[in-house]
Amino acid sequence: MADNARDEIVHQFATIIPTLRYRDASAAVDWLCQAFGFEKHLVVSNDDGTIAHAELVFGNGMVMLGAVREDEFGRLQQPPSQADGVVTQSPYILVEDVDKHYERAVAAGAQIVMELKDQDYGGRDYSCRDPEGHVWNFGTYDPWNAG
Repeated sequence: MADNARDEIVHQFATIIPTLRYRDASAAVDWLCQAFGFEKHLVVSNDDGTIAHAELVFGNGMVMLGAVREDEFGRLQQPPSQADGVVTQSPYILVEDVDKHYERAVAAGAQIVMELKDQDYGGRDYSCRDPEGHVWNFGTYDPWNAG
């Protein structure tokens, strides 16, 4: 892909959007906004008050999430079974000031699993768990502008 075409796509919107399931999606939406700085783009509630679908944005990126439920997709994707369980994926989110972001996440109760540090390949990052055990990575390394 030509550099200008790639830049046009990158600066308009994200083409890869992680999805997550939570036991208490409503609490997760509030916590992710408070702890990590996401903003609500769309939140759709079920009749019983649980979250059917939520879209949270951060810069030009987005995550989608919903409550755990027994449906076709729900049988494929569940939150970690334990707060310290192994996960098979984790989003990396580029932030401008990772030290300030780290402080915000810690203040909100994020469980830090990899401390803030400078990486040999460039950038500075940390990893943490949210209240339901999902792993999140935040840092300054920008693979679009590396090297």
